[in-house]
Amino acid sequence: MRDIQKVMAALASPVRREILDMIWDGELSAGEIAAVFPVTKPTISQHLTVLREAGLVTATAVGTSRRYRARQEALRGLHAALGSPGKWVNAGDLPERASSDVRTTPVVVASTLVATSQAVTFAAFTDPAVYSRWLGVPVSIEDGRFACTLEWGTTVRGRYEIVCPPELIVMRWDFDDDNIPVPGGEMTGYLRVHPHPDGARVEVHQLVETAAEADFMQGAWAFVLGRLQAGVVQASDPGQPMPNRPARPKQRDSA
Repeated sequence: MRDIQKVMAALASPVRREILDMIWDGELSAGEIAAVFPVTKPTISQHLTVLREAGLVTATAVGTSRRYRARQEALRGLHAALGSPGKWVNAGDLPERASSDVRTTPVVVASTLVATSQAVTFAAFTDPAVYSRWLGVPVSIEDGRFACTLEWGTTVRGRYEIVCPPELIVMRWDFDDDNIPVPGGEMTGYLRVHPHPDGARVEVHQLVETAAEADFMQGAWAFVLGRLQAGVVQASDPGQPMPNRPARPKQRDSA
């Protein structure tokens, strides 16, 4: 495969994948291929041109027409994907599967744009002094463990499992608060900081177990990222004063 970009672009079309599947084991003319699809012959000719330029098919002249065949050597390992997404199936006779516990977990995704660079924004989550300034309460980070107590009394604590500057933080964390609908045990979140023309984009993928957790996490991360967006520029400038937020009572839902 001389040009992987051309190959991937050619395979991006469902029609072209189906054409390759049709001519995998034999030759067909453009007319025979076009007869299968509800499109015009010129359209099929254009698809065949893309496949030829990507090196995925060969064309053999027979009289006044051409017959096309897939180049199996260029597509080895991809044939199972040519027909349709339904061809992507797991083998059912693998003994290793019986010894594994596999499940799908929902994810809450939260994001925001900030006016600081990727590096400065990343430091806002790893430098406790900057973190404390934009969050508005003291934050401690020591040996990868972090903790803070919000102004209404909820304690957040956890640890950074993976820190890859200036882009990725993987964290496990929980709360100490009997009024939060999250069962005991640490939760996993993935925080990424992407460069953006206007600064940086922060995106969090928070794993959850239940609908109640998902609902709570949407509000929790909206709160955190909202404070980040509002305060990170000022917090990243040591010369700008940013007092901590005063303590206040927690708002509880009325019965």
